[in-house]
Amino acid sequence: MRLPRKQSMNRRADFARVKSTGRAKAGRFLILSTLEDPSLGGIHTGFITTRRIGKAHDRNLVRRRFRSLVQLHGPKFADPKRFLVTIARPGAAAATFAELEADWLKQARRLGLIDRNAPPP
Repeated sequence: MRLPRKQSMNRRADFARVKSTGRAKAGRFLILSTLEDPSLGGIHTGFITTRRIGKAHDRNLVRRRFRSLVQLHGPKFADPKRFLVTIARPGAAAATFAELEADWLKQARRLGLIDRNAPPP
């Protein structure tokens, strides 16, 4: 599954709405926030990587990894009509892809996006 441009969150109001009325779970390397919206056609994703993560190439690497996680595991969502925001925490750039994936999946399960009984990767 490739993430089309139309499924990207790019309006400040959408990010603010997810932050104010959505649910979030924090892990070691990331914070995963979500908000259901029946009017959406599918998952609308947004990634936040601040300068605290590291230099530009580190932030780009983290964003690419987050995008890959949504591409891999997004089809497993029980209800794909939602906003999904992934916020990188300090240390995310130093983490391996497997560590990020485990943390992302753990938060997704805690939020009820993926079945808790599904086997880990």
